Amino acid sequence: MPIDALLFDKDGTLFDFAATWGAFGRAVLLRLAEGDETRAAELGQVIGFDLANSQYSEDSVVIAGTVDEIAEVLLPHLGDVSRDELVGMLNRESAQAPQIPAVPLTAFFEELRNSGKKVGLATNDGEMPALEHLASVGIRDHFDFVAGYDSGHGFKPGPGQLLAFSEHVGIEPSNIAMVGDSLHDLEAGRAAGMTTIGVLTGLATAEDLAPMADVVLPDIGHIPGWLAEN
Repeated sequence: MPIDALLFDKDGTLFDFAATWGAFGRAVLLRLAEGDETRAAELGQVIGFDLANSQYSEDSVVIAGTVDEIAEVLLPHLGDVSRDELVGMLNRESAQAPQIPAVPLTAFFEELRNSGKKVGLATNDGEMPALEHLASVGIRDHFDFVAGYDSGHGFKPGPGQLLAFSEHVGIEPSNIAMVGDSLHDLEAGRAAGMTTIGVLTGLATAEDLAPMADVVLPDIGHIPGWLAEN
């Protein structure tokens, strides 16, 4: 089937995961620990983050989890901080985190739009930080649809965000590709009946993604060539 629209994950797909979120993780944990590095390292272990090296483990809740899920893991270790306070802080810090594009994004999305493709974003991050991140690199206006975990469509690996995009742009799921760096992304794509494209700018390997991917590419910059060939 022809691909008339593409729905992208954000972290690890549009933006290089390790380069973008390592510094963010360290800064947030030190803030929660009031500057105590030992305490921050302990909190890092709770979410699968090595404070000393600013690296996430492959099973870290931060990789594919929602902000709510990250907060739920941290809350038992934070004394009297409320859930709403923690979620709000994480969203604010996330929105301000400098994003490191996986490829030159403006040229990439201009090429997609000029070829007539509809474009969307489905992330397990919050909608507000997602919009801030797209705007920060000048690509917000290229997107027909943006959904976070808190936009009312559910979150990945459920297919709700994906089906909402399909309905919004008026294109059948079979003519849409879901692009992501994690199994959550690709599982959602399969559940929605979409083509699934895995990319290697997150922490997952090609072997990790292969069972759920129709193709695994080094990064999103290889998508136009793959579409032309297929």
